[in-house]
Amino acid sequence: MKLSVAVQTPEVNRAVPVALLAGTFEERLGKARRLGLDGLELMAADPARLDAAAIRAALEQAGLEAAAIGSGAVAYCTGLTLLHADGDVAAQASSRLDDLIEFAARVGAPLVTIGSFRGWLSSVGAGGRERLAGVLRCAARLGRERGVRLALEPPNRYESDIVNTAEQGLAFVAEVDQPALGLLLDTYHVNIEERSWTEPFRRLMSADKLWHVHLGDNNRLPPGQGLIDFPAIVATLSELGYTRFLSAELLALPDPDTAARQTLEYMRSILEV
Repeated sequence: MKLSVAVQTPEVNRAVPVALLAGTFEERLGKARRLGLDGLELMAADPARLDAAAIRAALEQAGLEAAAIGSGAVAYCTGLTLLHADGDVAAQASSRLDDLIEFAARVGAPLVTIGSFRGWLSSVGAGGRERLAGVLRCAARLGRERGVRLALEPPNRYESDIVNTAEQGLAFVAEVDQPALGLLLDTYHVNIEERSWTEPFRRLMSADKLWHVHLGDNNRLPPGQGLIDFPAIVATLSELGYTRFLSAELLALPDPDTAARQTLEYMRSILEV
């Protein structure tokens, strides 16, 4: 298993609460290298404004992979969501998802994550589920053409009213029926919505749909500072042959650098057992 943390890309103009590492993008890369991270999850708000070739080269020079492209900064910084009451805004969000996919392909990231960027069913009313399925179906087709997969995240009920559990995620992925659409699990959300620390991971692994994992304790602080049984989760993932990224997407407390360091130290202590 590989370790990464979520960081903002240079065009993001406000601090995303779950992005770690402070400073300029170049300074974040340097800190990530010194921490011994395997990669970075890049949270981009407007990837069309970024020099993807330069970012890819900088990552390679730092010995880091692009673990994923996160879409959370889009919703947080621009207000664009795929399920938006304003049809024009929803269309812009769909176009932005295409941009994220193209950016992922250019920087060598294997997937784009979709969490809060999906929006709320309650904002669009009847037909919203079908609308979201249609948007993701088209995006997954583009992703497959570009060699990029989409990882839909089941967030907790307070952050979304569609797809809150692993089983609901599998049902929705089956409904979309595109091979480039899978799922990610976030330990923070698992803590709120599921009945077991480990069974959701086991279920998605058995379906070959667990493509990414977000880390955060039950209080959304670094692992080891709350109640979640991370050793059991890691043991389960190891048993089932999960070799992809464990990526910290958690509150940048007490500060972005300390949260990243604490996450890495704790997770390494588990992975090295």
